[in-house]
Formats: sequence, structure tokens, C-alpha cells
Amino acid sequence: MAKVPSLNYERIVAALRRLGFIAVRQRGSHIRMEKRLDDETLMITVPAHRPVKRSTLSHILKQAAVSLDDFLAAL
Repeated sequence: MAKVPSLNYERIVAALRRLGFIAVRQRGSHIRMEKRLDDETLMITVPAHRPVKRSTLSHILKQAAVSLDDFLAAL
């Protein structure tokens, strides 16, 4: 199993966009993204940091219901 990488926020946001998330707003150094599903809306916040910590990215992927393999494929 691959380790969660430490990436810049631009690459994370770009990969999440490829996975269907849209940037709703940005307040300060945090970008709010969401993805509408049939029965729910997934909302996540990505910190605009260089780099984003591996543990933070892991929590983002968990909230987004995205597997690490799918995320890495979207990079």
C-alpha cells in the first residue's frame, strides 16, 4: 500500500477537481470544496499550505470518501 504523499495544495485541489469536487469559496488560507451526490453533499476544506502535511491529506481523503489509489491516479 502506498504512503500518503506530502503535496502542495494546488496539486491536491486539481486532483479533487478531477474527482468531481468544485471549489465553492476561499476564506484566508482555506479552500472549501464540495461534491453533490444523489443523497448527500460532501464538503471538505483544503488548507492553502505548501506543503500540506501527510496526516492532513489523509483526513481530507477520508472526509471526501476517496481512496488513496483513486487520488493518486487523479494526480
